[in-house]
Amino acid sequence: MKITCVSDTHNLHEKIILPTEGDVIIHAGDSTEGGTKRELKNFLKWFSALPFKHKIFIAGNHDFFLENISAPELHRLIPKNVTYLKDNGITIEGVKFWGSPYIPSQDKWAFTKPVNKMEAHWEKIPDNVDILITHTPPKGILDETNRQVEIGCPALAKEILNKKPKVHVFGHLHENYGTVKLQYTTYINATSFFKDLNFINMPITLNFTN
Repeated sequence: MKITCVSDTHNLHEKIILPTEGDVIIHAGDSTEGGTKRELKNFLKWFSALPFKHKIFIAGNHDFFLENISAPELHRLIPKNVTYLKDNGITIEGVKFWGSPYIPSQDKWAFTKPVNKMEAHWEKIPDNVDILITHTPPKGILDETNRQVEIGCPALAKEILNKKPKVHVFGHLHENYGTVKLQYTTYINATSFFKDLNFINMPITLNFTN
């Protein structure tokens, strides 16, 4: 299964150079900048037209419109060929995906939870997940700001050691684009833009075998 990963496009999605085909594309949050419905509809029009068999996305801390949307409106908004994950999963050709938008923060962003509430939240991750998608990085892995401060979620890092997903895709920290494999898990920070959204990172593609 060929999987392409992007994140943090902040309304600049049309600038990304994507493969011309693939099995799955994952967007790990912050598809919008101001979090408006108009921005989200623009992103979904682009995302649904991409030449991938399966399209999965989660929200991020900029995606305010998705935070309190009703189930009927969400159903009307999301194209039929797009999967939106919010603390739930989907199985594609035997591969189990699970996604969540939440970040540990007290700031007034979307999808925030206090740090001391995150451990109970991550316990929802199923034991048999193959590909975990979150907006926040785990603590200590591709999560360092340009001030050399790690702001990933420690509870998520702990839960990943317990659940052992094969792949963990995330974004949020624009300065830490890249891939690293530690123990059982390949970690992918797929942020698409950095340096105040002026520079473009290439999408990260992997060939996944279950």
